[in-house]
Amino acid sequence: MKKVITYGTFDLFHQGHINLLNRAKSLGDYLIVGVTTDNYDRGRGKLNVHRSLMERINDVREAGFADEIIIEEYEGQKIDDILKYGVDIFAIGSDWLGKFDYLKEYCQVVYLERTKGVSSTQLRIEAQSVTELGIIGSGCIAAKFVPESKYVSGIEVKGVFNPHIDSARIFCEKHELSFYTNDFEEFISKINAVYIAAPHHTHSDYIRRCLTNGKHVLCEKPLALTARETEEMYKLAESKGLVLMEAIKTAYCPAFSHLITVVKSGVIGSIKDIDVSFTMLCSDTLHNPEAEEGGGSITRLASYVLLPIFKILGYNYNDIQFYSHMVNEIDIFTRGLIIYDKAIASFKVGLGVKTEGDLIISGTKGYAYVPAPWWKTEYFELRYEDQNQTRKYFYKFDEEGLRYEINDFLIEMNKPNQKQFKLQASDSIAIASIIEKFRKIENVHLI
Repeated sequence: MKKVITYGTFDLFHQGHINLLNRAKSLGDYLIVGVTTDNYDRGRGKLNVHRSLMERINDVREAGFADEIIIEEYEGQKIDDILKYGVDIFAIGSDWLGKFDYLKEYCQVVYLERTKGVSSTQLRIEAQSVTELGIIGSGCIAAKFVPESKYVSGIEVKGVFNPHIDSARIFCEKHELSFYTNDFEEFISKINAVYIAAPHHTHSDYIRRCLTNGKHVLCEKPLALTARETEEMYKLAESKGLVLMEAIKTAYCPAFSHLITVVKSGVIGSIKDIDVSFTMLCSDTLHNPEAEEGGGSITRLASYVLLPIFKILGYNYNDIQFYSHMVNEIDIFTRGLIIYDKAIASFKVGLGVKTEGDLIISGTKGYAYVPAPWWKTEYFELRYEDQNQTRKYFYKFDEEGLRYEINDFLIEMNKPNQKQFKLQASDSIAIASIIEKFRKIENVHLI
């Protein structure tokens, strides 16, 4: 008996899937079909699966070609399955040409021509309206956003706005967008959602203008440099029935979300201390003409380190003290101490000083440890006095990680009642209040 195996998500089951299974079946006598789990799909960066695992399995079963259906749960499983089931032929769609040549050591590999003109991606686009998004700004973070957006079906980056037209033109050509402009009215008329990746001090003005024009907004951190402005913008978005999200990518990372829920469940006891750092060496920090308008390590990096502190310990602290090293009136390193009734938190941020970028959350029963770079959380441990009780958690953080926040932004726009926000308005307001205190030189000590 000649055994054939194939794999797929088989989401939004369509004629292309049927044709593929038919062709795979014709290669042998017995067809095994592997259907991917939700966790495995998320782990490999696929964030747009619409139907549940059981629904997808049932679709494959009803097609009538599979003699056996198995579940694909982990990377490397294909080799294990080929050996376990004595497979003779591995078959997969031709859009994966060459990707699975490594399996030729174990069986014959056949790439089957896919049905042109029909795909799950196309069906997803038809099942939901496509969000045509424009980008304000054309710097390095905007350049990372465009390729990341391609991992989330239902959203398309159409164009870019920049007051400096040459920068907009170069960005548009590089990323093959539909248009570029330095005319805001032209820009806003061509899109229905906006991603703001402009300099910090321009965020609040752009947000207001976009919301006033009826556009959903995803904006890089911080939304504004004061708590009052931040709160006002959330109220404006709510009054217009629009989505406003702050793009602190760590907040939307699957592993970070799990870390917070695990810690708050009490498994490491009552939290008494949090120690978190995020530093980098930026050679242009001292020569940044926009530094006085919102630059420095607190403005650029404090949103990250304050996130786990506020998520776990809340906003009701008693005191905060900053210890900063300034060069040309720019803080290139700041350490902060936040005092609560029954806990303390410390953070370090720097653009000209480097330190270990880990996160440690200490409790009365044990502690959570996230190694550097913790803001791209892929792995964390729960550690105890008895080392045999240590628990390790592994996740995948794909590329730049922006796809997770894009996915939540799209879900909130399309299904507002599901409330997918990993970052609440209250979080953003609390973070802005800390940035505001520092910029007003409240409790700032020079070192």
